[in-house]
Amino acid sequence: MAYGNLLTDVVQSSTTGTAPVFKDGNGTQIGTLCRAWVQFGAGVTVTAGAIQGQFNVSSVTVNGTGDFTVNFTNAMPDANYAFTGTSSDTPTVNAIITAYYGYISASSIRVICMNYVASPSSRPLVGIAIFR
Repeated sequence: MAYGNLLTDVVQSSTTGTAPVFKDGNGTQIGTLCRAWVQFGAGVTVTAGAIQGQFNVSSVTVNGTGDFTVNFTNAMPDANYAFTGTSSDTPTVNAIITAYYGYISASSIRVICMNYVASPSSRPLVGIAIFR
């Protein structure tokens, strides 16, 4: 059976707080949309915790230098999700974004920005995306 293109302005899940699911021709789930994302200031030139743009993120809590908790507006189904992060920086200094082990929950994730010697570090902007 041949399928055509779907042209629509809105795709809506039938379940509140759940992203639409993509399935292959056999009905097997092959993906979902990003469940939450945020771009926020991490200090230096942008105020730490100041949200620049977001989806499904209610706030960013500053725990210390380079240490943040991203709070979700609508909780994830559980803590079994993947995240990715990036930060702006200068060409000569590298930054790593990682999650604190034990601080990943359905309602939030705690992340830290570290410099090349694994010390907490402020960066102008940080971006985090959550997939589940």
